[in-house]
Amino acid sequence: MRTHRAAVAATGVALVLALAACGDDGADVGADADSGTEEGASAEDATVGVILPDSASSVRWETADRPFLQAAFEEAGIEADIQNAEGDTQQFQTIAEGMINAGVDALVMTNLDSSSGATVIADAQAAGIPVIDYDRLTLDGGADYYVSFDNVAVGETIGEGLVTCLEEDGVTEGDVVLLNGSPDDNNATLFKEGYESVITEAGYGIADDQAVPGWDNTRAATIFEQIYTSTGGDFVGVAAANDGLGGAVISVLDRNGLAGQIPVTGQDATDEGLQRVLLGTQCMTVYKAVRAEAEAAAELAITLIEGDEAAADALATGDVSGVPSLLLEPQAIYRDNVQDVVEDGFTTAENLCTTPELQAACDEVGVG
Repeated sequence: MRTHRAAVAATGVALVLALAACGDDGADVGADADSGTEEGASAEDATVGVILPDSASSVRWETADRPFLQAAFEEAGIEADIQNAEGDTQQFQTIAEGMINAGVDALVMTNLDSSSGATVIADAQAAGIPVIDYDRLTLDGGADYYVSFDNVAVGETIGEGLVTCLEEDGVTEGDVVLLNGSPDDNNATLFKEGYESVITEAGYGIADDQAVPGWDNTRAATIFEQIYTSTGGDFVGVAAANDGLGGAVISVLDRNGLAGQIPVTGQDATDEGLQRVLLGTQCMTVYKAVRAEAEAAAELAITLIEGDEAAADALATGDVSGVPSLLLEPQAIYRDNVQDVVEDGFTTAENLCTTPELQAACDEVGVG
């Protein structure tokens, strides 16, 4: 059993949602005289539109992002219209058109792909509505701001986790499989950049390198089954880009009697991923404090509603592809620090310790 304590701690983000109106000192961000946000406007009676991408690529969108975003806006006294496109770009466009026509004061969105996302951004900004890319950057989309995690650092955390697990097993050389996220998701590109660099710099080779369209877990299992067959199982570890892909990998390894023998990574600290970490079939996951991300997006949206460009710029001090960005840091989760995720309120012991075997694992590492 691995008991490595993560060296990368989550960066705390103190977020205050009740911001004062800026008066005459703030600049008008993405607004005109007819619609959208006016300079110095009050956040009272404002409405924010939020478009989430799907519920299939990761359970986080509905189980974490939606409730945390809802709570953050409610605490600030702002109405939030949160809708999910369920992986359909046409539905994404339809939702956006409805929000724009309804005159939302700001739009927070996670695109399905950069092309359709850029169209929505252009339409919103033409109506004077400022746009925040949430979690996933729309490449060349021209969003006003971007709130996410440092996604290269997320990838590096995955790579460091896999290298740690391999070294703890005494495996210091060999080839690794890279099972990447969707090729049309810029985050997936950044994740891969991070973990591939760490893995290769540690001296490991690449046995195979495949992307999974749409982050589809069923397709991931098929792709990994083909990788397993073509390589004859000759690899020492798998860098899977999230918990869903990691679960698909582990299902194939389990059918071949290898679950828990070959280290597999993940991301998102889902209940299923954390359970596998507790049981030892997944060596680690990456926790991204979605509550902090949601609160950061809410605070940034409020500054835009109030026309306070200076406050927005003070929050978004980073830069990603020319877009002012507020970036948070990820945390590696191994078996011995699963409790960190519970203590942060992202999940509960009741959700994790659901079988006698899991309860024994929870008791052993202090999850409760």
